[in-house]
Amino acid sequence: MSDSLYIPQPIASLLPKGDVFDAMMSLEGVAYRDVKGRKTMQVTLDHQTYFIKQHFGVGWAEIIKNLLSFKKPIVSARTEWKAIQKLDAIGIATTPLVAYGERGLNPAKRKSFVLTKDLGDITSLETLCAQWAEKAPNIDFKRKLILKTAQLASTLHGNGMNHRDFYICHVCIDNQKLSKGEIFLYLIDLHRVGIHHKILANDQMKDLAGLYFSAMHIGLSQRDFYRFLKAYTGQRLSALSKGNWAFWQQVHKRALRLDAKFKAKVAAGVKL
Repeated sequence: MSDSLYIPQPIASLLPKGDVFDAMMSLEGVAYRDVKGRKTMQVTLDHQTYFIKQHFGVGWAEIIKNLLSFKKPIVSARTEWKAIQKLDAIGIATTPLVAYGERGLNPAKRKSFVLTKDLGDITSLETLCAQWAEKAPNIDFKRKLILKTAQLASTLHGNGMNHRDFYICHVCIDNQKLSKGEIFLYLIDLHRVGIHHKILANDQMKDLAGLYFSAMHIGLSQRDFYRFLKAYTGQRLSALSKGNWAFWQQVHKRALRLDAKFKAKVAAGVKL
């Protein structure tokens, strides 16, 4: 893997003199996530806010653990900036890409970053829908939101992409546009996104099960779930084949397993 670096001049001019890659890796700000080998922060440059994700190397132990679990190791921010570029190309809104860089041949020690614009006044669907079970939303708004979410998911999967953390907390609504009556959604947290020529059925199923699981307790009816299914497939339910129904039964079963696992962790007092 060769080194990559893209930093537009307006951003580069705001950095300390010297190696611009090192300068980006040394930026400090408000930490939103700080785990071993990776940090996400909100930073301010020339009165403009951005988010930077810095990867400092995952180590061989993490890579081997992922490989033994048949998971693709994420060793740099390249996954995210490639995902942003692909989402831009297929018309799914996400955090606008500003700068990125990657350095090092050793995958266990590879350093990288991705800088994106702050989306500003947005709310995740998890937060937006948190009270729906107790206080039903406007029926017309709910149906339009389900349709928009289904269209986003269908476009994502139809273009060979899977999110791998596809929960309603990673789909956000633009509050400014919402105040004008428009439902505009962003897909965020692209750290593990997969890009393929054609999505595998199992990857598609896992994404949809994650989305279903995360929406199971927000007060949606069976009719709402069928409404999503119809919008996602673009077909009337009566037109779905037995194979299609078998696929959606897999989605349902996996979502139930995810829900049971989540409840077990909560009961055990595991910090989530």
